[in-house]
Parts: sequence; structure tokens; C-alpha cells
Amino acid sequence: MSLKKINTVLAAAFVLFILWFGTEFILTPETTAPGFGLPTWPSGDGGGFLIVKGIRDVVMALVLGVLLVTGHRRALGWALLVEALAAYGDMTTVLAHHGSVAIALGVHALTATLMVVNGLLILRETRGTPGTRDTGETRGVAPAPETPAPQPA
Repeated sequence: MSLKKINTVLAAAFVLFILWFGTEFILTPETTAPGFGLPTWPSGDGGGFLIVKGIRDVVMALVLGVLLVTGHRRALGWALLVEALAAYGDMTTVLAHHGSVAIALGVHALTATLMVVNGLLILRETRGTPGTRDTGETRGVAPAPETPAPQPA
């Protein structure tokens, strides 16, 4: 299996996982929240923040999905790297609030690290041939001329 196919399968899995998890937080936050790793349910009307988390996840999944479906693989690699910060942030939040270390590391840190690996692999896959200048031809961009155009005097 080629690197491109592996990267595509991993990215599609992330899209589906994040979309599913976000949808669960929107539809049934009371049953999904314990799996996030925080030790207690938000007090008062704090449950609305869980829906906000779900909306964030759905939007993140849609961004990745659009980039994947439209073939913008280099942008997909960068988006995976940036969106991994949200999962690292979730891990930090769980640990800072004395939540489950197992969930913080086994779910959030693992997910973030796999997103980073997938993003880096996609960036590696989309870079120019080693040892040559990236002219943009692999991305459908015309190469820059080797010599500058003559300038009027």
C-alpha cells in the first residue's frame, strides 16, 4: 500500500472519529462527557459548554473532510498539525482539572500525536522530489522562470 493511500485512510478515519465524537457531544453530552476524562459534570448550566465542544469538533472534522475530498493534501497536512493542538489542549485541560490520566494520555495525547504523525506524513508525501527545488508543478502551479524578464530602460 502506498504512502498516499495510508495517509488518506488515516485522515478519513480522523474525520469520521472527530465528526462522530463531536456529534455525540451535541446530541447526548450527559452520556459522552464522562469519556472526556474530567472528574465532575459541570455545575449549574455548564452543560452548554459540552455542546460548544461538540460544535468545535464537528467544525474541525468538516475542515479536514473538505480538504481531503477536494484534494488539497498539503493544506490537509498543515490542518492536521494545527488541529492536533486542540487535542493536546483537551489533554492539558483534563490533567489540570485532576481528571483521568489514562484518558488524558490514552485518548487525547494519543489522538493528537497520531494527528501530528499523519500531518507530517502528508506533508512529506506532498513535498517536491528530494534534492530538487519545489517548483510547484506537483501542485498544478506553473514554475517560475529561470531568468528574469527583461525590464524596460
